[in-house]
Amino acid sequence: MKLIAADAHHTGASDGKVLEIANTEDPRTLDLSGVSRIDLSFPKFTDGRAYSQAFLLRRRLGFAGELRATGDVLIDQLVQMERTGFDVAVLRADQNLAFAQVQFDRYRAFYQGDAVTVQPHFARGSESSAPRAGQAA
Repeated sequence: MKLIAADAHHTGASDGKVLEIANTEDPRTLDLSGVSRIDLSFPKFTDGRAYSQAFLLRRRLGFAGELRATGDVLIDQLVQMERTGFDVAVLRADQNLAFAQVQFDRYRAFYQGDAVTVQPHFARGSESSAPRAGQAA
């Protein structure tokens, strides 16, 4: 997962290929043709509706573009964000990028399948011990 500091994030919402979706919207009602990036908002860290939106976009709607988490994004949410389909997270201004990367080193593999790695651990065979996308070996 790519991590971006809050001050380095540019919305790009004026570009027709980027959608900003409020966490109250249903992604199934949107026309995603030609969209290359979707920004999903976490208005506060306790509101997890964007996780469900990301999972819907990846698994049910087959969206293959970039999913970006924006808003009140904290370090301890990053692993779950990646598992639900996010590619990029824009960290809240008070979060440290170096500390955030450590989260991925702590949790290298999961028994259950998710939006990124659909098969559960036991069904993956020898590649199950390989690092997840975005992780160093």
